[in-house]
Amino acid sequence: MPAPATTYERIVYKNPSEYQYMKVCLEFQDCGVGLNAAQFKQLLISALKDLFGEVDAALPLDVLTYEEKTLSAILRICSSGLVKLWSSLTLLGSYKGKNCAFRVIQVSPFLLALSGNSRELVLN
Repeated sequence: MPAPATTYERIVYKNPSEYQYMKVCLEFQDCGVGLNAAQFKQLLISALKDLFGEVDAALPLDVLTYEEKTLSAILRICSSGLVKLWSSLTLLGSYKGKNCAFRVIQVSPFLLALSGNSRELVLN
């Protein structure tokens, strides 16, 4: 009696994650510009509002961590709003008359993936 043929089923999940996490850094052309966490989040919301209007400025956006010294943060955004946030940060050019730019350092659907960077790993 021949053995039954084995069947395989391939399942592909396309972005099943509800949220995306972004590690970003804000750089100013001039030194000495500082923002606290509230000002930083307001800058993010105003960047969304300027490019996409009031409705998209209401996307669920959270600042999980923020470092005032380096002006870097880890953001959480719903997956459907990732492209809108990324594009609004890319096109932001100034804050209170000072030239600035956001640098997107890392993006992942997993928060743990942002905890380390193999490019900055130092082995002793």
